[in-house]
Amino acid sequence: MREFGYRRAHDVQGAVALLAAEPEARLLGGGTNLVDLMKTGVERPALLIDVQDLPLDRIEVTQDGGLRIGATVTNSALAADPEVRRRYPALAQAVLSGASGQLRNMATVGGNLLQRTRCGYFTDPAAACNKRVPGAGCPAIEGEHHNHAILGASGHCVAVHPSDMGVALAAFDAVVGYETADGPGELPLAEFYLPVGDTPHLETALPSGALITALRLPPAPVAAVSRYRKVRERASYAFAIGSLAAALDVHDGTVREVRLAFGAVASRPWRARTAERVLTGGPASAEAFAAAADAELAAAEALPHNGYKVTLMRNLVVALLTELTEEATR
Repeated sequence: MREFGYRRAHDVQGAVALLAAEPEARLLGGGTNLVDLMKTGVERPALLIDVQDLPLDRIEVTQDGGLRIGATVTNSALAADPEVRRRYPALAQAVLSGASGQLRNMATVGGNLLQRTRCGYFTDPAAACNKRVPGAGCPAIEGEHHNHAILGASGHCVAVHPSDMGVALAAFDAVVGYETADGPGELPLAEFYLPVGDTPHLETALPSGALITALRLPPAPVAAVSRYRKVRERASYAFAIGSLAAALDVHDGTVREVRLAFGAVASRPWRARTAERVLTGGPASAEAFAAAADAELAAAEALPHNGYKVTLMRNLVVALLTELTEEATR
């Protein structure tokens, strides 16, 4: 591990100033991803800036009926918050499906957004990886890729984003708030993660030296009837091989509004907007749900050993939307 400095920030402006003064600095929240990557040599910061003392640990109802979630709120606190559970239940379920209780007690909302892929080639400094070393190649394409991307990938990278929380946030149009030396700014989550293209090492659209301060969830009545479903290779403490955040508003058998986001199928949480368009205004039936999933997955480009994800995601869409339809009509 590279020798590094350590500073504890006590206010947002101080943290931003420290970032501006040291380009090789990294922000330390719970450290549940960053510290692991430092141990293996994937991350080699010159300075760690501890942000746990920043006053960003509150969850507040906004005037328009949405929520504002501070960046240092822990995953455990987020999942347990009564307003989150009532207004956006799929978000609470997504958080609880990730990691272990001990890790959720440490991990922060801001850090969850910025966690790196768990692709084995990325986490092994001895392996080639375009995300870690631009131009090095992507051995996953010809190698181990059973849990890699089927949507939005490129010939330069087929890794997937590991967040469960981010999938639910994508479904609910979350907005990321940040602070820089030039002042505050916001990015819709739909624009926060960059497409892979030929620059997989560039992962987010955050400006250089930016500190995430909060997440804003717009009001979404449909989110009150929502769920998160995660499929994984063992019952606990495992990353998804496919996941779905879904919210549904059905009236007289017709879909009035639907939100769908896929996880573990792309380099970022994947908002299934094609499927949403197909469903809106149509019947709430298993046949319609399957057709919508097929329309979304028509763009899938599976590798030799991850084509099962197409069938998996189709089945998830049908099963979860059927459950939500039954719940809405009780």
